[in-house]
Amino acid sequence: MPATAIIAGQGDLPRLTALGVRAAGRRVIGLGLRGMFDEAFPEACDEFRSVSFLRPTGWARAARRAGCEDAILIGRVGKNVMHRRRFKFEMLQEIPDFYVFDLWYRKLRFDRRSATLLRTLADDLAERGLNIVDSTTYLQDHLATVGVNTSRQPTAAEAGDVIFGWSLLEKTSELDIGQAMAVRQRDVISVEALEGTDSMIARSGELCPRGGWTLLKTSSPGHDARSDVPTIGELTIQNAAAAGCTCIAVGAGEVILANRPKVLAAADAAGIAIVGIKGDPAASLSAANRMDTPDG
Repeated sequence: MPATAIIAGQGDLPRLTALGVRAAGRRVIGLGLRGMFDEAFPEACDEFRSVSFLRPTGWARAARRAGCEDAILIGRVGKNVMHRRRFKFEMLQEIPDFYVFDLWYRKLRFDRRSATLLRTLADDLAERGLNIVDSTTYLQDHLATVGVNTSRQPTAAEAGDVIFGWSLLEKTSELDIGQAMAVRQRDVISVEALEGTDSMIARSGELCPRGGWTLLKTSSPGHDARSDVPTIGELTIQNAAAAGCTCIAVGAGEVILANRPKVLAAADAAGIAIVGIKGDPAASLSAANRMDTPDG
């Protein structure tokens, strides 16, 4: 039976991916990044071992020994981890291999954006015989679809904020500033930067205590789907509701709803509308929801 390795970071996406891989008739070799992977992930794998975040050579070796034809790199690895004062000390604690030093101090010396890091890592692993594939390959049922995905429809004001903000979000994501933005009454409340979406949501709630704002989230143009695919999970819904968000617009086919049925149920319970945007936001808002394909 063919096998796929899953290199697992934080969150439930690695487990959902493992279920998708097994449903496709493939064995799952789980490689959990030490100190990051969710405790439920190993049970979804046929074989499992923990690996160091700072020893990618070991990932490739373990996957090849297990007969894996491809691998998926999925799960959160906080963008801010590379900028912590303790990062160099943590590198020494984890005893990184020479490959990491070469990657960090030579190949990424002048560009350490997370997208650059992950793309370079995937390319280098491919050269070492471990082919990293699109992380959404086995998560198609969990991608946002075009149109309104929830029972609750966006209000006219929320739809207006989506139409207003979407072109701005496309520009900021194209510049690698951030993949999310908060808008209320045609005012941009906040833009995601290094802190991540959840922290941006909390900041938006502080800046707009009246609530009633809309969260926009998508991937950047030419985004490398082998890693770091934008995600909305149940925790995102909880945080958004607590911060006064009432509508979420996401890139259809580009943003993962981490455990789609639960995310949509949580959004309906919180009174939050979720709409998938593809191309013209006005057309997407008026489109009937289609559950069959990510592109509607």
